Amino acid sequence: MKILQLQLYVLICCQAAVSDLLTGLGSNVIINCDLDENEVYWILLKTPDPPTVILRSFSTPKSPFYFNKTFRNKYSVQFKHRLVINNVTADELGVYYCMNTETPPKLSNSTRLHFTESAHLTECHNHTVVEFIDQNQTQWQIIIIIISGLMNGLLIIVVIGLLKVYVVGNKRSSERAQQLNTDLQQMQVTEQHQDQLQYAEVDFSKLRRNIRTSQVNSIYAALKPPRHNT
Repeated sequence: MKILQLQLYVLICCQAAVSDLLTGLGSNVIINCDLDENEVYWILLKTPDPPTVILRSFSTPKSPFYFNKTFRNKYSVQFKHRLVINNVTADELGVYYCMNTETPPKLSNSTRLHFTESAHLTECHNHTVVEFIDQNQTQWQIIIIIISGLMNGLLIIVVIGLLKVYVVGNKRSSERAQQLNTDLQQMQVTEQHQDQLQYAEVDFSKLRRNIRTSQVNSIYAALKPPRHNT
């Protein structure tokens, strides 16, 4: 609730005098507080965002209280509430002022922090380079995804082809084995029939010889002259 009231006070009183402070990208900056108070708030205003309370500074050697832990790496306080900004980037640009912690609120003269023209160009260049790198990375990622998809598709086609070859080969091998078994069975049946036929032929020859022998004997008996009894 107190922080909300503080922000409202800032919005009401932010029309105080503003002084410009030029700095370079990556520089360290010190901003003075012209309030003679035991405790002050350091506030950053970046339009159109609401005011951001950075820290609470004390006149005693007590360490400042940071309202966000991430501010510890960027902001620090020196003697008489002087605010130190380390390694300035575009995120730290804005209007800074200190404000007392008691009522009625008193607001110091504000300091507008911004880059010099060369630093601004450097920041824009760096931002452009970062965007270009991000675009290239995105394009490479898309290309890699496409290549990966094509390789996976080709691999699937090869695997399917190998499976088909394997299945067709097994089927042909099975058919050949069945045909071979059928041929062997037919050959065995043919050999059996041939054996039977040969055996039958031998029997018929014996039969003809027997028949011929009996016929010859009959003819011989008929032609033989009869015997006369003496």
